[in-house]
Amino acid sequence: MRKLVSILLLSTLAPTAPAASADGIWRTEANADNAFLEVTVGPCESDNSKTCGVITRALTEDGVADDYPHLGRVMIADMKDKGDGEYAGGRIWDPERDKEFKSTMVRSGNKLTVEGCVAFLCDGQTWTLVE
Repeated sequence: MRKLVSILLLSTLAPTAPAASADGIWRTEANADNAFLEVTVGPCESDNSKTCGVITRALTEDGVADDYPHLGRVMIADMKDKGDGEYAGGRIWDPERDKEFKSTMVRSGNKLTVEGCVAFLCDGQTWTLVE
């Protein structure tokens, strides 16, 4: 019994791995034309304590779309890391609507759930980690 209590006590004191950051290259869900973007997520240029994401690649069914007009555009801006893989307080630009929305993100393994909201109406996607 003492041994079991000791093991349980030690397991609560063991360090836990920190939640993975959202940093990396993420692939968006495909749109109606089966095209998608790759977004590089990392510290914002203007404030390293916040997280941003820049469109670094556009792909279609036929391959890479080098002529995509929004390459290099910030898609995710000013996200604050809330811990446990959760981010809030930022904005996301929707290229299909050409509008910005208040946004949140949650990382779980190799998936990043990204949501944009207007008032209480929200819509989102689940992105997949490329690297």
